[in-house]
Amino acid sequence: MNLATSLAQVAARWPNRSAVTWGERTLTWAEIDRRSDALARHLRLLGAAPGSRVALLMRNRPELLEAMYAAFKAGMVIVPLNAKLPAAEVAYHLEDSEAAVLVTDEKGAAEVGDPGVPLVVTGPDYERLLDSHAVGPYGIVDVRPDTVAWLFYTSGTTGRPKGAMLTHGGLAFVVASWLADLTPLDEHDVTLHAAPLSHGAGFHALAATARGVHQVIPAEERFDPPAILALMRERRVTNTWMVPTQITMLVDHLDGGACVLPDLRHIVYGGAPFPTAELAAALRTFGRVLVQLYAQGESPMTVTWLPAADHPDPDGPETALLRSAGYPRPGMDLRIVDPDSGEVLGPDAVGEVAVSGPAVMTGYWKRPEETAKALHGGWLRTGDLGRIDFGGRLFLLDRSKDLIITGGSNVYAIEVERALLEHAGVADVAVIGTPHRTWGETVTAVVVPGDDGAEGDELAAHAKRLLAPYKVPRRFEFVDAIPRNAYGKIDKRRLRERFGSAST
Repeated sequence: MNLATSLAQVAARWPNRSAVTWGERTLTWAEIDRRSDALARHLRLLGAAPGSRVALLMRNRPELLEAMYAAFKAGMVIVPLNAKLPAAEVAYHLEDSEAAVLVTDEKGAAEVGDPGVPLVVTGPDYERLLDSHAVGPYGIVDVRPDTVAWLFYTSGTTGRPKGAMLTHGGLAFVVASWLADLTPLDEHDVTLHAAPLSHGAGFHALAATARGVHQVIPAEERFDPPAILALMRERRVTNTWMVPTQITMLVDHLDGGACVLPDLRHIVYGGAPFPTAELAAALRTFGRVLVQLYAQGESPMTVTWLPAADHPDPDGPETALLRSAGYPRPGMDLRIVDPDSGEVLGPDAVGEVAVSGPAVMTGYWKRPEETAKALHGGWLRTGDLGRIDFGGRLFLLDRSKDLIITGGSNVYAIEVERALLEHAGVADVAVIGTPHRTWGETVTAVVVPGDDGAEGDELAAHAKRLLAPYKVPRRFEFVDAIPRNAYGKIDKRRLRERFGSAST
């Protein structure tokens, strides 16, 4: 089934219900459906055909959803791009995906200049072209379940970004799984899109659209905690998807006090590690509405989950379970394998996380060798290190390439980072291995000092109280900011390049 069918069905059932609100502007489902029909016609006139790639470079706004469904209706493949990408990176994605059209907003058009492909820009001209093509329903193109619908470009921390090919059938499973596990929704729900729709929130939008949910987009591009909380109260938001940083910003704004949002039932979080202390504070603030997911772009939003009811009392005896990424999602299979041999390992053994199921990509766009490395007999080798305990819960340890081996002992950076983040003098931290002539590697902490900044000796003493001695950083580097890529993930490659000189 073409993913666009869900929009047409919702528009037929609830044509006059609110579909998307952005600031003071609200569009109904009939309007979204009609406008995406018109845009689909325009894309065809620009030369795009079924199977063509349509790049989307926009801040969160209703036109981004319109463009997604317009491309789906026409049997085209969307290539959502993070609006923060510099012009050179946009050019790379356009060239690599062989995009036929770029749909962008006014700010994006000014930043990219001449993209070398036909350009559709939101604004007065966009509205006029939609009006000129509003001549009736657009016949949704029939597709096979294995027809590619979305090229999801990985963040590229290990090299140039690669386009994971996500199909209509795979994304239909992702939608059904989201609605079954993460946020059961109906037409009376209200979703807040506070994270980029070009990334994780875009999959949330697919699920919300399939249920006719009213979707609210903040008018301001910047994530402003007071404004976000006010919007959630005003619009009676029942569910949202956020990264841990955003949730922590809300908790900090509330100064750790309880937050009364009587309509809120689900805050889905993922995309980055959530320090245990910060997650506990979020549970105290919002209550048991947090739902964790673990996944990668290659298996979008659908590997494991930790339901709200399985989050332990933040002040109880089982807080160690807050470090878990939860259980395999129904319909997905999970195992831990030896990173070298691929041999399946038993409970509690540390190895590489591998996943199989309908949500997994069919491969990387134009990269058969990379596809062969990632997919083994239908199993996606994630590159993440973890273990599955005897209760079936996944615990993530680190990216396999970030494993630090010092004096023959393995150190997982995420454990050290979590320990250091519990110190008030640490605002942000990334742990890497740097060369050492005797020990092989030195555990090195790159630290952004907090308001109560601490020296390296104090941080080392703090870490010694929480970690085995060989895991304690022997080297501390203090910086103003940790480098991150466009999706907010730490760029450890840049840190290794900067601090990778050998020590003795």
